Amino acid sequence: MADLTPCRFSPSQSDPDLLSHERTYHGFSILIRWAIVGLAVALTTLILWFATPAGFLGGAVVGVLLAVAGYYAVIRHEVRQPLDLWTEGR
Repeated sequence: MADLTPCRFSPSQSDPDLLSHERTYHGFSILIRWAIVGLAVALTTLILWFATPAGFLGGAVVGVLLAVAGYYAVIRHEVRQPLDLWTEGR
């Protein structure tokens, strides 16, 4: 039968498995943010190019502006956060 007692694990700063997991999660999080910004730019550009009278130039201009805004709002904001789990203000 399975032991259902609560685990008494207390993580420490030097635990290599925990730090490896945090780094992997951080990398995956950055990948997802890039994918979201990329898809938003691609969809907006293609919709403006083919479904409105804005044409290619209008779609390209709005796509570049959206890419810059997405980079500063989504990606650059997260890069400044520390990777260490026990840093104050995280």
